Amino acid sequence: MTDAIYNDLKGASVFITGGGAGIGAALTDGFMAQGARVGFVQRSDASAFCDEMEAKHGHRPLYMQCDITDIARLRACLSESAAAHGPVTVLVNNAANDKRHSTAEVDEAFWDWSQAINLKAYFFACQAVMDGMKEAGGGSIINFSSISYMMGNAGYPSYATANGGITAMSRSLAREFGPDKIRVNALAPGWVLTQKQRDQWATPEALAGHLERQCLKDHLVEEDVLGAVLFLASNASRMMTGQCLAVDGGVVTVAA
Repeated sequence: MTDAIYNDLKGASVFITGGGAGIGAALTDGFMAQGARVGFVQRSDASAFCDEMEAKHGHRPLYMQCDITDIARLRACLSESAAAHGPVTVLVNNAANDKRHSTAEVDEAFWDWSQAINLKAYFFACQAVMDGMKEAGGGSIINFSSISYMMGNAGYPSYATANGGITAMSRSLAREFGPDKIRVNALAPGWVLTQKQRDQWATPEALAGHLERQCLKDHLVEEDVLGAVLFLASNASRMMTGQCLAVDGGVVTVAA
């Protein structure tokens, strides 16, 4: 948990995709600690997490079950959150799926699914909050990208393609939304050791190899990303837009 306090986030209407597990859970917790009103979507049941947040903060986040590839449902959840908390002024597009795959095994169905969850949903969530942010006098959109495409990693070409697209989209939308005081930035984490990563891919050999590429010799955890997201959401970054902020322990610096 970050020690920084951003007074302008108190009472802010925040919407997070994938906000009930992994990095998203740390974000929900962190925004609630700032006094924000948080709505989030999660495909899996997040009731127990909401119970935990209520016990910790004295009130519950607004949890809505949603597969973000269902754009109609995603739009409905954004509307529900705005109705409960006021127009969404902070949108965090966090949900993603980095399922490993090779180029040879990708068929059209997999490609469409991968782009739907990793890129398409981000665009339509941004589109859905435009008018509310404009009426509120501005807002901040944070789109999670990844250093995977910057490093030219193999093992998930569709995922890497989507993350390059997220950065490009964020820059384009920053230009379009800027006159309405809506900021759009991308955030590119390195290898954050969520429970999913530990369970599926974090072998001792892989961890050692990745740590060797980092300037800072500590593995990233969910809370390491939280501080950057709160900064981008708050007025502390009020003149920062169209940027891609890497939080990766210095991997990209070494790779470059």
